[in-house]
Amino acid sequence: MVPENPLDLEEGKELLIKIIDVKEKKKILEKYRGILGRVDPELVEEAIEEAEHL
Repeated sequence: MVPENPLDLEEGKELLIKIIDVKEKKKILEKYRGILGRVDPELVEEAIEEAEHL
C-alpha cells in the first residue's frame, strides 16, 4: 500500500498506523448521526477519532 501523498515524517519517529475500511467508517458515522440528530459530520468524525485514542 502506498500513500496518495508524500508523508512529512521525522527519521526514526515511531508511528501507529490504523487502517480503517471507508465503508465501515461511513456506516458508524451514519449510526451516530441518527442518534445525535443533525450534527456536523466533521464533528462526529472528530469525536470518533478522539474516542479511539482513549
